[in-house]
Amino acid sequence: MYGVTRVLGIEGGYKGFYARNTIPLTPKVVNDIHKRGGTILGTSRGGHDTSKIVHSIQDRGINQVYIIGGDGTQKGASVIFEEIRRRGLKVVVAGIPKTIDNDIPVIDRSFGFDTAVEEAQRAINAAHVEAESVENGIGLVKLMGRYSGFIAMYATLASRDVDCCLIPESPFYLDGKGGLYEYIEKQLKENGHMVIVIAEGAGQELLSESMQQDASGNKLLQDVGLWISQGIKDYFSKQKKMTINLKYIDPTYMIRAVPGNAADNVYCTLLAQSVVHGAMAGYTGFTSGLVNGRQTYIPFYRINEKQHKVVITDRMWARLLSSTNQPSFISNKEVIEDRKEHISGEEKNEETQLLDDENCADVVPENVDDSHP
Repeated sequence: MYGVTRVLGIEGGYKGFYARNTIPLTPKVVNDIHKRGGTILGTSRGGHDTSKIVHSIQDRGINQVYIIGGDGTQKGASVIFEEIRRRGLKVVVAGIPKTIDNDIPVIDRSFGFDTAVEEAQRAINAAHVEAESVENGIGLVKLMGRYSGFIAMYATLASRDVDCCLIPESPFYLDGKGGLYEYIEKQLKENGHMVIVIAEGAGQELLSESMQQDASGNKLLQDVGLWISQGIKDYFSKQKKMTINLKYIDPTYMIRAVPGNAADNVYCTLLAQSVVHGAMAGYTGFTSGLVNGRQTYIPFYRINEKQHKVVITDRMWARLLSSTNQPSFISNKEVIEDRKEHISGEEKNEETQLLDDENCADVVPENVDDSHP
């Protein structure tokens, strides 16, 4: 529609820019990719050399760069945008939010989240069947969520078979009155089985501290699923009150590898068409996304201000507690402190100006007719 004749795909993440790995993208090449999981361009951690990347963009004569990925990717896109602006280049840099963790702030949701929640149901259902089939059965499912527990929370709410959901934002303790072990014992006595869902980043403060980082600078998390499985087994072995049958399911990469569902496919189309309209309209340094159900352009600096996390004093978490009947594992003092922090963060956001200069997009509704391909 805009008369663009040449589109390049950069292979292998950010390092693909200066490794000179490209593939031509045509309607024929991308015709069926929405039916497949993964990525035809490939992905990698690290490799972000801003100077080399911008040199490569200049050398190739690229004038629009669309960067697809999660919170770390969007931060990288912001750095590239700033360097391009510093050099005075006429190059648009725009982001598309794609992460199953849903940890990108401001927007309603990121591409891939709906699919991840839907696929997580299969693992939870399997855990429930296994737990129900044996005496004192425990089904434990570990889901993705390094710092944000949205997948675990929404999968739990959708399932209705989960008795306990543990996420990074809600600290818990194991031993003593009101602890996790006591709750498990109570559930087994009352129902004969239970299902536990745990996000990969939950309970990391209870494990020994890991100082290692991956190539992107993320702290390498220890496997909380295996750790808590062994802890539950050891507890009941020492107590000698009852024999348990624990089944541990880790569907992490099975969930990440599936094709997008119908809702995500539609959302992906909206994001893609909207971001192109924004770039062609002259905006740069923005991410495309839904805000309160409306298609918007959000400046990189707003996207990268903080991570999107579950607020445990909000109603959605209260709904989950009502669904599972699990203890909150927190004191009234912690609730008050969390609420104060959340309110102060909201007030700070209201005071923040959305538009820092004329080269950066504001959060504005996308009014261009995007019904055409």
